[in-house]
Amino acid sequence: MAEKKVKIGIVGGTGYTGVELLRLLANHPAADVIAITSRSEAGLPVADMFPNLRGFYTLAFSVPDITLLKTCDLVFFATPHGVAMSLTPELVEAGVRVIDLAADFRIEDMAVWEKWYGMEHGCPEIMKDVVYGLPERMRSDIKAAKVIANPGCYPTAIQLGFQPLLKANLIDTSDLIADAKSGVSGAGRGAKVGSLAAETSEGFRAYAINGHRHQPEIKQGLDDMAGHSVGFTFVPHLVPMIRGIEATLYANLTEEVSQETLQALFEEMYKDEPFVDVMPANSEPDTRMVKGSNMVKIAVYKPPGSQKVIVTSVIDNLVKGAAGQAVQNMNILFGLPETQGLNQVALLP
Repeated sequence: MAEKKVKIGIVGGTGYTGVELLRLLANHPAADVIAITSRSEAGLPVADMFPNLRGFYTLAFSVPDITLLKTCDLVFFATPHGVAMSLTPELVEAGVRVIDLAADFRIEDMAVWEKWYGMEHGCPEIMKDVVYGLPERMRSDIKAAKVIANPGCYPTAIQLGFQPLLKANLIDTSDLIADAKSGVSGAGRGAKVGSLAAETSEGFRAYAINGHRHQPEIKQGLDDMAGHSVGFTFVPHLVPMIRGIEATLYANLTEEVSQETLQALFEEMYKDEPFVDVMPANSEPDTRMVKGSNMVKIAVYKPPGSQKVIVTSVIDNLVKGAAGQAVQNMNILFGLPETQGLNQVALLP
């Protein structure tokens, strides 16, 4: 008997995360995309905007129709912040599961959310139904979630890098540092001067040093892992590549620990995780190793003669940092094999 398909709606399919979601779902045996919305492109066939999808989708973009979306089993929101919260309560009431790839449900403290996103939250009452969708932390809760807050790209790479050290209580939590870099696609598909090739090529800079919107999301996760409030410094950088996140993480060890012990700690924590690859000692993870895949590649180092521990973590910001993680959450939510539709090998070169 044929496997039952998950009927899927996608709200906001014209951005980079939207087309990445469509790419992954095109070869997912349990996915049946029945609606994809865009107010600005309503009526345009999806394959006309994204020729890489020719032969995979006959759908056209349509204006969001809550009646149609209510017939779905699952609705993904690949929209700017503020959109998902306007439709999610009605969808949840109709029994539809929601995965939001934006930030509407990632931060538990509504005052903190409103401070960072500059608007009033539209449905604080729905937060009781929300699960933060980092499978390597929240898998059991994801299985029963009504709403999943898909993590951000920087938060995914950084939290997974720090998690083994925090769980083992091996580091001084008053001074955690994340020095992270992102490709230009992290800024979205909208036309912006700062994203032009002439503005980003042959340059490398830090940005949002005084405060990035992912800061409170990351700190919330690290606080939860540590069991108390941590001291956390986050500096993001823009590098002239299209895809990828590289996070170099620094912490001070609170006891004498060998490189071998740290390596074993990371390998043990992630030994059963299908999308986390702890690299051999002295490896140097590169964003090219994960391009187009849902993998996280992590390496841990203890510099000789130092009480520092350094972790490097790389992901594809559009896959494990967005659409791939959303599909991973979908698989968990509907009892499907977690790797289904996500076994792509990274692209090289």
